[in-house]
Amino acid sequence: MLTRLKISGFKNLMDVDIRFSPFTCIAGANGVGKSNLFDAIQFLSALSDNSLIEATRSVRAYDVRNVFHHIGDEYDTEMSFEVEMLIPSKGIDDLGQEAKASSTFLRYTLILAYRSEQSFSKPLGSLEILKEELVPVNKSDISKSLIFAYSKQWIDSLFITRPYGKYISTEGEKSDANRTIKMHQDVSITSQNKSNGERTRKFFARTLPKTVLSESNAFESPTALLAKREMQSWRVFELDPSSIRRSDSFTSEPIIDSYGSHLPSTLYRLAMFDREESLDHKSIDASQQQVYSQVANILSELISDVKSVSIDRDEKRQLLTLFVQDRYGTSHSAIALSDGTLKFIALAVLTLDPEVQGLLCLEEPENGIHPERIPAILKLLQSIATDVNEPVDIDNPLRQVIINTHSPAVVLQVPDDSLVIAELKEIVNNHKRYKGVRFSCLDNTWRTKDETTNIVAKGRLLGYLNPVASHEESNTYSNESYKSKSKKKTRVVDRDDIQPYITGLMETILDS
Repeated sequence: MLTRLKISGFKNLMDVDIRFSPFTCIAGANGVGKSNLFDAIQFLSALSDNSLIEATRSVRAYDVRNVFHHIGDEYDTEMSFEVEMLIPSKGIDDLGQEAKASSTFLRYTLILAYRSEQSFSKPLGSLEILKEELVPVNKSDISKSLIFAYSKQWIDSLFITRPYGKYISTEGEKSDANRTIKMHQDVSITSQNKSNGERTRKFFARTLPKTVLSESNAFESPTALLAKREMQSWRVFELDPSSIRRSDSFTSEPIIDSYGSHLPSTLYRLAMFDREESLDHKSIDASQQQVYSQVANILSELISDVKSVSIDRDEKRQLLTLFVQDRYGTSHSAIALSDGTLKFIALAVLTLDPEVQGLLCLEEPENGIHPERIPAILKLLQSIATDVNEPVDIDNPLRQVIINTHSPAVVLQVPDDSLVIAELKEIVNNHKRYKGVRFSCLDNTWRTKDETTNIVAKGRLLGYLNPVASHEESNTYSNESYKSKSKKKTRVVDRDDIQPYITGLMETILDS
């Protein structure tokens, strides 16, 4: 779970410091930098698994320089990231070895530089790691680092820490050509092998093709491995109805990708999960029907016309196809379903899939959704995220959702403490003026506990304060599996300090 992210020098993100809770909504006009924030998260995720150059390509930057902040034709030569994150306490490495973390609240720092040296394999230059560091966040610092509200049961089910040491460190200054990055053996491993002392691997920073974190394993640093696993789980989704509609072959990857492809094979996998343990066809059929019923129940809370959901297995063509049956008994294949229905189904499957962990970033999830259904889809999105009032377990996984939007209907319906406003502001640095994105929050929310947080001016919200109808049906989302167990949230539209602006806007519209 990503709890804080500091970025400087990546695209138009300069001196950005933003905190996250289980559910966060980033709102802003087109072109301000909302997608750049998602790109930064995706870039960090790719760096935990791929080479520096491959990670650059994952964020649509085939020229290495394009990931750096620039003013006109002048490009910065450094970018920095600082990440605070909660990680799972257990996991498996690439060789199937179990890993147990000695610390579950970590801070990861990475500074990269552009190198113009060109070669046949790197004609556009390359990246160099100037600093890489992974350290535990101590128990005494929890109150400073986690400032959103959470229960003792939730944090106690997550938090493990050791009192000292680093997992990854850098030796030498940025200008030192002999700078090295060290992978330190985990304290839990060292304590089991006291006679051998701590083992440390050193890497010559200037020639590293990928991060040291990406090479961690369960044998020497299980905590670093689990930090890598957490970052690998950070995914950006831009659900595309045309991708969701497609049938899958029997050999398709059974996990939904960033555009929503492979939904049929994913849902079929969930439905067949217990097949090997089933003893007869009746129990197999019951297991399948249970999963399909769960998806249909979620969907029926959003679309009253739905009776059932299923996957048709075509043995002749070896295809899996999604079907939805309405309350009149008519079956409709995915190709005939509306964009909104397909998005709802994709989100429902993501909610039920135990393979989906970590952070889910969704680009404008309201696209293609009727305004009356936006409260329902927001409730569904919030239900995907971990409930901070309950212990983390199989029924309450450590999942997080961040969405971006420019929709007034979304902004007015999200909890006020989940809202972050992205704005372009003029910045002066080293006698140069440029536009950079700034992230601000509403006053009197948990985010203002951090004194460095920007408070959004109420006048800046006028573009989002279009009057919206109060939909009684938004309060009928009664599926017990998806009710929030936390106290009732205050929506932006309900705030006393926002109401005068809505009233004033209404009067302006009527006068015109």
